[in-house]
Amino acid sequence: MAVEIKQITSKIDLFRFVKFGNDFYKNCEYFCPHLILDDMSTFNTKKNPAFDVCEHILFMAYKDGKAVGRIAGIINHQANLKWGVKNVRFGWMDFIDDLEVSRALLDAVAAWGKEKGMVALNGPVGFTDFDLQGLLIEGHDHLAPMASLYNYPYYEHHMDDYGLVKENDWIEMQIYPPQELPERFGRMAKIVEERSHVRVDKVKDCKELIKKYGTSYMDVIDIAYQKLYNFQPLTKRQKQHYLDMFFPLLNFDFVTIVVNEKDEVVGVGAGMPDISKALRKGKGRLFPFGWIHLLKALKAKTYEAFDLLIIAVRPDYQDKGLNAVIIADQHPYFVKYNIQRVETTAIMETNFKNLGHWEMFPHKYHKRRRAYIKPI
Repeated sequence: MAVEIKQITSKIDLFRFVKFGNDFYKNCEYFCPHLILDDMSTFNTKKNPAFDVCEHILFMAYKDGKAVGRIAGIINHQANLKWGVKNVRFGWMDFIDDLEVSRALLDAVAAWGKEKGMVALNGPVGFTDFDLQGLLIEGHDHLAPMASLYNYPYYEHHMDDYGLVKENDWIEMQIYPPQELPERFGRMAKIVEERSHVRVDKVKDCKELIKKYGTSYMDVIDIAYQKLYNFQPLTKRQKQHYLDMFFPLLNFDFVTIVVNEKDEVVGVGAGMPDISKALRKGKGRLFPFGWIHLLKALKAKTYEAFDLLIIAVRPDYQDKGLNAVIIADQHPYFVKYNIQRVETTAIMETNFKNLGHWEMFPHKYHKRRRAYIKPI
């Protein structure tokens, strides 16, 4: 039977779209379920400030009356303007191992993009750089943390068959923190502090952070990431949105604020314990008992794994070694909480400086993910 493509137009259809992802991977031991409430909010035009600069469309694929795939089409007008492109993005794409299904989904987004004047299909990426992005092409036998996209190995063949080609690759690493910080690394951090006239200011919670620095640390993240693949300069509403979404969840032992002699924020580092096991127990739902698993994971006294979410340095302080200051500040807490491994977020394969910071620590490169492009 032919593939039937249906556009998502109602709230109940959106719920089915969101839930499809978790259901599709329910028997996969490596997949981390997404919080359904979060994904519903992501596609809520009133709640997600990305819609100030984006438009989107959602499709589901059916075969013999059964849901067999989904995809989101996105046009980020501000990112297209910044990079001088006319791309329609695809993301939230999942499908059975059937080329007819994947082609029909991609064709639907490409056709919508062409109607809107776009000339290339790009993905998998999200509304912004803060959404999950990059097709997993290596490392399918490793657990996916909360902040990482997972897909079955056969997806890569489907991208190639459709004629999509590589535009950008990211690498992810596992770091195994030693009990003692390498002496050379510690000396480097101290020299950087002295030469650059910077210091670490530890704050105890989100309230103190905002009281002392407002949202200026979000400005640092924004400007530091401007050169990263597909990055869209954040609007004021987006900065507030990500502040409200992420920082209240953090253990502030793992929030590093680096300031200069004028008390200006020039560097930010933040991470959180890996809560993927808790999300697996809750199956993507907070209620009735999913929140208990999450709370236990966030309030634990020891963490087996830790997700390093952000390291950002203001451009005029880059190439001065501030990353070493941030890592040196966080290392004692890796020991305190008995963290066995640290998962980096995706690092562009050409970002040799970022990758090089971890060479002094036991580590391995365990994942690779890819963004594709194709003229339409």
